[in-house]
Amino acid sequence: MPGVERRMTRQVKVRNVLIGGGAPISVQSMTKTDTRDREATLAQVLRLTEAGCDIVRLAIPDEDAARSLAWIRKHTDAALVADIHFDYRLGLLAIESGADKIRVNPGNIPQRGLKELAAACRANGVPVRVGVNSGSIAREILSRHGGLTVAALVESALQGVRLVEDAGVTDIVISLKATDPLMTIQAYREISNLTDRPLHLGLTESGAPRSGTVRSAVTLGVLLAGGIGDTIRVSLTGDPVEEVRVGLAILRSLGLREGGVEIISCPTCGRCSIGLDRLAGIASEVERGVSGIRAPLKIAIMGCEVNGPGEAREADVGLAVGRGRGLLFVRGKPVRQVDEKEFVKAILDEVRRIVPPEEG
Repeated sequence: MPGVERRMTRQVKVRNVLIGGGAPISVQSMTKTDTRDREATLAQVLRLTEAGCDIVRLAIPDEDAARSLAWIRKHTDAALVADIHFDYRLGLLAIESGADKIRVNPGNIPQRGLKELAAACRANGVPVRVGVNSGSIAREILSRHGGLTVAALVESALQGVRLVEDAGVTDIVISLKATDPLMTIQAYREISNLTDRPLHLGLTESGAPRSGTVRSAVTLGVLLAGGIGDTIRVSLTGDPVEEVRVGLAILRSLGLREGGVEIISCPTCGRCSIGLDRLAGIASEVERGVSGIRAPLKIAIMGCEVNGPGEAREADVGLAVGRGRGLLFVRGKPVRQVDEKEFVKAILDEVRRIVPPEEG
């Protein structure tokens, strides 16, 4: 099967994570705790990294948050990004506190302050993400383009990049996010033709888990399948760990990320011998049971005799369900019959045999 031919970009290093230049596409998220609550924020950082998040962004709304970042930095090796808005001096404090990257929005930081912050990033070897959002583009740019347009997004991003470049910063990542998927896709396509800077993909305020997942998958999937994008963030209302899971799933579906567990389960129909709710519950229990596994593994949970045995046989661990019993497959071979009450345990036991805990 042919793979995605990715657009070649410059490479930026954020702590131990490479962005662009052919590096694997990284997954990002953002803590949703108050950064001033350092224990709660650290706990969320650790949950995110355990789920497979490569880069974690933290909001820095004031000096206390910047100081908390210094404490958090001492307790994790995760790549941490300081999210800076309005007051460039908070970015200076974040650099002192050990931020691995600074995210700025050129639409809400005065140019003089942005230049000073960029100069501090250059002096300390800290990369910058110039992150433009459709809701915070400078008024003069909006006026020039007659409102929010693709051209306004692109101009705002490139203007911010020039200011950062003028301060001597060479490690720059760009994002330009709108709430509208088509506008976002068009904006990224346009800017990808104008610069070889690495691109951070995402929608801004994409929505609640179900609708936000769909909108993000469509937007990011179109761009990634076209070779555009070096790092991604799926923005969802709710637990940020779900953002990571969705982001990884998008990358895996396009063959852009290896590792982790892929679970296939049938949608069920009138042939399903144990019912939709029961099969869905089994799939959910298995998903929770393998959530920490990074090794590549495919699990199939199928509910009837039409596609069940074939799909189960093609997985590393597969279960073809019948009435009250199921046939368990391991790497293509049927190994035993399993009673319904043992379905989840049988699958997880075989997974642990294939991927011992110390290797997961």
